[in-house]
Amino acid sequence: MLHAAAEEEENMKKVCRLDGLGCASCAAKIENAVAKLEGVSAASVNFMTTKMVIEGEEAHMDEILAQATAIVKKLEPDVVVRKA
Repeated sequence: MLHAAAEEEENMKKVCRLDGLGCASCAAKIENAVAKLEGVSAASVNFMTTKMVIEGEEAHMDEILAQATAIVKKLEPDVVVRKA
């Protein structure tokens, strides 16, 4: 039991606002791409509220957020990622 607990990473949740997100299909593409990032345990993008929620490893959250921002810029260049 101790061995399994030692391998678990501490997870944290970050919420970002996606200003200018105007496409539900694009929101789904962003969500799917971010969810596949290493260290991410869950990701959701709500088109109506323009919020992106990422749950992932606390130790890698800065890198995860940088990669998520790059994904948003690639898929939706006019969208601005802000802290919520």
